[in-house]
Amino acid sequence: MLMAAASGNKYIAVSGDTAIICKQAIQDSVFSGKHIFDEKGLCICLDELDEKDLTSAPRIQLNEQASDFVTSHLKENGFYYDKIKTKSASSFELIENIFQQYEIPVELKYLAVVESKLDNRIVSSAGAAGLWQLMPVAAKSFGLKVSGKNDERKNNYKSTVAAAKCLIYLHGIFDDWLLTLAAYNSGPARVLSAIKKSRSRDFWVLQQYLPAETRKHVKKFISVHYHFEGHGSLVTMTKAETKAHINAVSAYLAKYKEPLNADSSGTAVPETVNASR
Repeated sequence: MLMAAASGNKYIAVSGDTAIICKQAIQDSVFSGKHIFDEKGLCICLDELDEKDLTSAPRIQLNEQASDFVTSHLKENGFYYDKIKTKSASSFELIENIFQQYEIPVELKYLAVVESKLDNRIVSSAGAAGLWQLMPVAAKSFGLKVSGKNDERKNNYKSTVAAAKCLIYLHGIFDDWLLTLAAYNSGPARVLSAIKKSRSRDFWVLQQYLPAETRKHVKKFISVHYHFEGHGSLVTMTKAETKAHINAVSAYLAKYKEPLNADSSGTAVPETVNASR
C-alpha cells in the first residue's frame, strides 16, 4: 500500500506540482525512453542489427536473488494472473496513456496488479483503497479528495494521475525504480533508513533492512512483470544493473562499427557481453 501507515514512518509532505518538479530529473536519468523492449526482451535500439547479429545481443537478466521467488510465485499464481490478463486491456490502456503523459515507464502499470489486482473496489485493513491502494494522507498529498462519499482513490483516472505523481516524486528521491517500488510500499523513511544501515543504494544489498512485506512486494512486482511481458525491463533492475545493461548494449553496437573487429571474411565478430551486472 502507498506510504504504509506504520508507526514512526511519517509521510513526506509534497509542495507544488510534483510532476513538474521531478520531470527533468526523470528525463536526465539513465531510464531513457529509448530503452524499451520487444517481445524477445531485446532493446529496440538494436533494431539496426539483423536477426543473425541479435542472437548474442545483451538481454536483461533476472537478478539471482529474485530468481527463486519469481519461479515459485508464478508457479503458484500464474493461472490467476492469466485470468487478470484477460480483463486487463481497458485498465492498462488508461494507465499507459497517463504514464506516457507523465513520461514514466509504462511497465509500472504492473504495480496496480500487485496492489489491487486491478480491482478499484478493494479497501485494505489499514485503510488503503482503490486501484493503487493509496493511503488517505498520501492520496490527499497528490491531489485526491478523500471524504465520505467522494473518495477519488476509487476513480481509476484520478487515482492513476496521483500514482504517477507519487512514483515521480519517489524516483526523484531514490533515482532507482526498485527503491521507488520499495518506498511505495513502506514509505521513503524506511528505505532511507535501510540505505543508511546498509551503506548501499542497491536494493539487493539493503533489502535485509526492509520489512519482509516490502521485500516481497518488490519481488512480486518483478514476478508479475515477467509473467505479463516474458522478460524484464529497466524497472525490474537496480540503477547499477540498468547502467551496466545500457553500457553493454552500447558496446555491442559499437563492435559492428569497428573495422578492426572482423574475421577474414570481413564480418564483424562481437564479444559476448554480460549485462546482468
